[in-house]
Amino acid sequence: MAPETEDGREMTSDWTAFGRVDEDGTVYVKTAAGERAVGSWQAGTPEEGLAHFARRFDGVVTEVNLIETRLSTGAGDAAHALARVKELRTELDEPHFVGDIDGLAERLDKLALAAEAKVGEVHAARTAARAEAVAHKTALVEEAEGIAAESTSWKAAGDRFKEILEEWKTIRGVDRKTDGELWKRYATARDMFARRRGAHFATLDAARKQAQSQKEALVSAAEELSGSSEWAATAARLKELMAEWKAAPRASKEVEQRLWERFRAAQDAFFARRSEVFSARDTEQRAALDKRQELLVQAEALDVDSDPRAAQARLREIQARWHDAGRVGRDAAGGLDRRLRAVEERVRAAMDTAWRRTTPSDNPLLAQMREQVAEAEARLARARAAGDAKRIREAEQALASKRQFLQLAEQTG
Repeated sequence: MAPETEDGREMTSDWTAFGRVDEDGTVYVKTAAGERAVGSWQAGTPEEGLAHFARRFDGVVTEVNLIETRLSTGAGDAAHALARVKELRTELDEPHFVGDIDGLAERLDKLALAAEAKVGEVHAARTAARAEAVAHKTALVEEAEGIAAESTSWKAAGDRFKEILEEWKTIRGVDRKTDGELWKRYATARDMFARRRGAHFATLDAARKQAQSQKEALVSAAEELSGSSEWAATAARLKELMAEWKAAPRASKEVEQRLWERFRAAQDAFFARRSEVFSARDTEQRAALDKRQELLVQAEALDVDSDPRAAQARLREIQARWHDAGRVGRDAAGGLDRRLRAVEERVRAAMDTAWRRTTPSDNPLLAQMREQVAEAEARLARARAAGDAKRIREAEQALASKRQFLQLAEQTG
C-alpha cells in the first residue's frame, strides 16, 4: 500500500521522494534537515523495503487522522489526545518509517494547539460544575444548620436530615478541602440536632429504652462482623454503624458505656485482623516484586539480535518463572508488565526477521512451537482435572502466549 496524503489520497509517486535504501540495506528518510537512518532492510528489494517503511508511516498518519476526528467531534478525551500528540511529535525526532516527516510534524504542532484549547474548555466546564456543586452543598448545610438551631418537630426534622444526607451523596465534583469543611458544618448541625432531641427525650424513660435497644442492635451487628474477611465491605459497614451510633439517642450512662465498650471491642478485633492480613500480603507482594524485577533484568539483557532462537527459549523460561513469582501490587505491576512486553516484542521482531529467511516447510521452529502448544494444552487439561484454580490460571496464560507466538510464526512464515 502506498503512503497517503493528508486528505487520504494514495501517493502514487516514487517513494524515493521521501526515502531511499542504501546498498547495505540501510533505510533513510528525507527531511528538510537532511537524511536520517530509520532502519535496515534485508528481506527483499529496495522498493519493497521503502514500501514496508512507508506502511509504518501510514499507521502513524491513520492515528493522527483518528485523533483529529475525535477532537473535532468531541468523542475523545482532550487531555489523552494532547498527551498522545506530544508522544507522536517526540517520535518524529527519531523516526522509524518513511514519509513526509516535515508535513506530519506541522500537522502534529497544529493538532497540539487544538487539543490544548479543548483541554481548556473541559477545565472551564469542570470549574463551573464544581462551583455549582459547592453552592448546592452550601445550601444544604445552611438548611441543616437552620433545622439544628430552631426546629422542635423532631420526627420531620430528623427525616429531613436523612433526605439531606441522601441528596448530599449524589453531589459530585467538590474539592476535598471544601467538601471536608462543609461536611464538618453539616455533621456539627446534625450532632447539634441529635443532642437537642436527645435532651428532650432523655426525660422520658421510653426514649431511654429505645436508645438502649437501638444500640444493642448496633453492637450485635458489629460483633457479627468482627470475624468477617470481607475487608472493604465490612470496613464500610462498620463505619456506617459508627455513624448510626453517633446519630442515635443516648441510653443511660451505665448502659451506654457498657454497650460502647462492646461495640469498640468488635471494631478493634476486625481492624486488628485486617491489619495482620494486609501486612502479610504486603510482605508477599514485596518478595514477588523483587523476583519479577530480577527476571526483568535478565529478560532485558537478552541478546535477541545475534541468536533470536536462544533468546526466545530463554524468554519462555523467564515467562514461566514470572508467573510463579506471585502477585505484586497494582501500582508496580503495570510498569513491569509493559517492560516485559517490550522484551517480548523485541524477540518477536527478531524471530520474524529470522523466519522471513526460510520457507514454512524448512522452518523447524514451527514444528517445535506446535509441540510446545500441545504440551501447554496438556498441562492445562491436567490442571483442570486437578481443580487447582491457580494452576489453571497460569496454564491458560502460558497457553495463550505460546499460541500467539505460533500464530505470528505461521502468518509471517
